[in-house]
Amino acid sequence: MALLRYNNELVPERRGILGAIFKTPTQYEHGTRGIRRVRRFSRVTKRFSLWVLVLSMLLFTSLALMGIKLHFHGGTAGEISSIAEGESEVLRSDVLQGPIRKRRRRQHFPCKVGFLESVDDFVEPKDIRNFTQFSIGYVGREDLPSGNDQFEPKFGGHQTLEEREKTFYARNQTLHCGFVKGPVEFRSTGFDLDEKDTAYMNTCRVVVSSCIFGSSDFLRRPTKKLGSSINSIGCLKNLSVINDHYLSPVGISDYSQKNVCFVMFVDEETLTKLSAEGNAPDDAGYVGLWKIVIVRNLPYKDMRRTGKVPKFLSHRLFPSSRYSIWLDSKMRLQTDPMLIIEYFLWRTKSEYAISNHYDRHCIWEEVLQNKRLNKYNHTAIDEQFNFYQSDGLTKFDPSDPNNLLPSYVPEGSFIVRAHTPMSNLFSCLWFNEVDRFTSRDQLSFAYTYLKLRRLNPDKPFYLNMFKDCERRALAKLFRHREEPAAPHRP
Repeated sequence: MALLRYNNELVPERRGILGAIFKTPTQYEHGTRGIRRVRRFSRVTKRFSLWVLVLSMLLFTSLALMGIKLHFHGGTAGEISSIAEGESEVLRSDVLQGPIRKRRRRQHFPCKVGFLESVDDFVEPKDIRNFTQFSIGYVGREDLPSGNDQFEPKFGGHQTLEEREKTFYARNQTLHCGFVKGPVEFRSTGFDLDEKDTAYMNTCRVVVSSCIFGSSDFLRRPTKKLGSSINSIGCLKNLSVINDHYLSPVGISDYSQKNVCFVMFVDEETLTKLSAEGNAPDDAGYVGLWKIVIVRNLPYKDMRRTGKVPKFLSHRLFPSSRYSIWLDSKMRLQTDPMLIIEYFLWRTKSEYAISNHYDRHCIWEEVLQNKRLNKYNHTAIDEQFNFYQSDGLTKFDPSDPNNLLPSYVPEGSFIVRAHTPMSNLFSCLWFNEVDRFTSRDQLSFAYTYLKLRRLNPDKPFYLNMFKDCERRALAKLFRHREEPAAPHRP
């Protein structure tokens, strides 16, 4: 036991609670200094511990992040090769099954078109060109083949490959061109029209036509002629203006409203939908300038293929017409049709006018795009494409000065036609390709045109492929209400 000096006497140290209470002054003085040192040490220790804790947490976080990265990017050679294989599968699926990410659409704008200012004193030129002349007849009915119990009439008929080959020659002939009926005992093959509508269509000399089947779109009325007064910015109200350039006169003139037929083909489902949206035809069957013509008994289950009937066969639907303009239902016409005919046909001395595609010019690209977006059955596309290649179709070479077309891929939403023999023959041939193969008409356009020209070197076909920006100046473009689903393999 330790001894402590107290009043010059050595006394034993007291421990425990009492010893802690009854301390000598000397002991108390030394204890106070010790307590201060302990407190300072405690504060330093706490700060050090806090820094160690913070650094530990930072280190742990860093290790955790490095671990995640190693988990995704590290691995054995086998794992790396499997990743590469997975990436190649994604690239293949991007072509065949559609994009993982939506590509931003490129912006395309209209350009200036040198239309006449008005249709006043409009005179059709005489003999603007000596177009190829020959006579065309159409197969109207097919008899029941002997010994064929499985025969089923088709709207496009049953054209053999041998018959198909002969039809490409521009000469007097009778060919398949839709509206083929079966034997008398069989039902109609489709596209049935009311007799009154047929009688009206027979009176048309110039026609603008479009169609909506399967309620796939809205009804967009052509723009009537606007006033020609000057507005606040000094531009004529009846002109489309972009970047201070006059693009085209806006609106349908009084002359065209009286002398041009505007016909919209619809099925009964579409008519019901349009009527519910406030676009019910009046007593004469009109909605604005559109004469609504109801089509019953559609010839194809594929609405897109059914739409090719009025698109390609206007010379059959309007047998008395000299000119026709096809307008896709996603477009609202805002330029006078007679000005369009004058600019694209008469001024260029052409009998057929269609714009090039805004993005693609080679069929190979169009095939890949149709597959990537699942526009049609891939096997059916391959069969059509392989058939065309075996018959001489080659890639488009923009550097070739001998190209017959500026592009092999058209933008088929706007077509201007003179109903000449070559124009009518080309339309029939193009329709037959759509009837035989896929309904993607952009795949068959170049093949049909090039084959027709190749087999008739001494009989020219004057086709004017104009710029897509000019097409955009003719009408306002919208999106479809809904895109028709890709049909299964027929």
